[in-house]
Amino acid sequence: MVVDFNLMLSPGVADGVDPARLTGPLAARFADAYRAVEARREKGEIGFFDLPWTSETTRHVQEVADSFGQWFENVVLLGIGGSGLGAVTLRDALLAPHWNERDTEGRDYFPRLYVLDNPDPATVGPLLDRLDLRKTLFNVVSKSGSTAETMALYLVIRERLAVLVGEEKVRGHFIFTTDPEKGALRHIADAEKIPTLSVPPNVGGRFSVLTPVGLWPAAVTGVDIAALLAGAGAMEERCRTDKLLENPAGVLATLLHHATTEDGKPIHVLMPYSDRLRSFALWFQQLWAESLGKAGTGPTPLPAVGATDQHSQVQLFMEGPRDKVVIFLAVKVDGDPVAIPALHPEIVELGYLGGHTLAELLDSERRATAEALRQAGRPSITIELEKVDAATLGALFMLFQIATVYAGALAGVDPLDQPGVELGKRLTYGLLGREGFSPPSFGHADPRWRV
Repeated sequence: MVVDFNLMLSPGVADGVDPARLTGPLAARFADAYRAVEARREKGEIGFFDLPWTSETTRHVQEVADSFGQWFENVVLLGIGGSGLGAVTLRDALLAPHWNERDTEGRDYFPRLYVLDNPDPATVGPLLDRLDLRKTLFNVVSKSGSTAETMALYLVIRERLAVLVGEEKVRGHFIFTTDPEKGALRHIADAEKIPTLSVPPNVGGRFSVLTPVGLWPAAVTGVDIAALLAGAGAMEERCRTDKLLENPAGVLATLLHHATTEDGKPIHVLMPYSDRLRSFALWFQQLWAESLGKAGTGPTPLPAVGATDQHSQVQLFMEGPRDKVVIFLAVKVDGDPVAIPALHPEIVELGYLGGHTLAELLDSERRATAEALRQAGRPSITIELEKVDAATLGALFMLFQIATVYAGALAGVDPLDQPGVELGKRLTYGLLGREGFSPPSFGHADPRWRV
C-alpha cells in the first residue's frame, strides 16, 4: 500500500502545501501529536493498536465461528454504527459478489450474512418474513447492551423465534457480542447461557472492526481473519515513528488537518474506484465524523465512488467551493479485467474502446479525474492498493484508525468520545418512557410556523 500525496503539494497544485513545511512546522506538530497518542496508548486508553497481536482472541473467534458456521443457512447481525458498518464493509469487500443471492455451493457452504442496522419496519419485517428463522442465527452486537435500536430488534426477533421454535430453543439462535462483564446483554447471556464474544473495554464501537464485532461475522462466512489481522499489524508497525514522512497515517492526518484548519478545506471526500470498497467509504464516514466533529470544529467526510460519482459529484468537486480534498482509493487489476470487444469500429464514439478492458477504463477514469482536479488547482491524495484481500483491508482499516487518533491529537479533541450523540439518546429514552429520563419539551411546537 502506498499513500501518494504529490497532488497535495505546491507548486504542482495551486492550493497545495509548501513541501518545506513537511520537514518544518508540520513535522514538529505531528511529533507532538504522536507522543500524545502514545502516552494515551501506554495508559491503556486506546486499545485498537494492539488488536493484531491478540492471538488468543482470534483463535476463540475462529473456534466459535467454526462451531456455528455449518448449523445455519443465514446469519443476521443486529448492530448500528460501528457495530454494523465494519461487518458490512468486510462482507462487501471480501465475500464473492452478490453473496446472499448465491446458492449454498456458490457460498462454499458458508451462511448468508445480513446486517440490520436501522429499525425501519419497512426493512425489518420483510426480511424476517422471507428468512427461515429456524435456520437463522442472530448476532446481537452492542457493547453497552443498551443501544435502543439494536435491543428493540432483539426483542422483536426473540418473540418471533419463541412462537416458531419454542421458548426453550430460543437461546440456540443467538450469539451476543458485548462488554465482558456488564450490561443488559451480558446479564441475559449469563442467565440463559447464551454464547457471547467480548468487546475489549478500551476499544470503542467505531474502532471495533478488528475485534469480535467484525471478526466473527467475517470468520463465520469464511474470511481469513488471521490475514486480516496480519495486514493490520503490518500497518501498525509502519506507523511506529514520530517522523512524519515515514508514517503513512501521520501524513494522512497531518495533511487533512492542515487542509481543514489552514486551507479552508474541511470536506474530505473518500472516493474508492472499486465497488468492493464502496462500503469502506461509509465506514470511514462514521469514523472521521464521530471522532473529530467536536468543540465547534471538525472535518466533514463525504463518501463517493468512482466512476459512478464522476457523473454526479465531480462537477461540484471541480467547480464548486474550494473546500474539499479528494482521497482516491486505487486498486490494481484484481481478477478478470474483462476485455472490451472491438465492435462497431466505424463509430467514433465506440471504436476507441475496443482492445481495452473495463479495468483499464476504470483506472483511466480515476487518473483523469485526479489530473482534472490538479489542473483546476484542487488537491487530492491517492492510496494505491495492490488488490482487495483480507490483508490489504486490514491494513486499510488500521491506517485510517491511526490517522483518526492522530488527527484528534492535532485538533486538540478527544477522538474516542461522542458527547454530541448522547443527548439524542437521552431524549429518545425520554420519549419512549425509559425510567429516569424525561421527554423533551420541543421548543418548535408553535403551530403558526407549520405549513
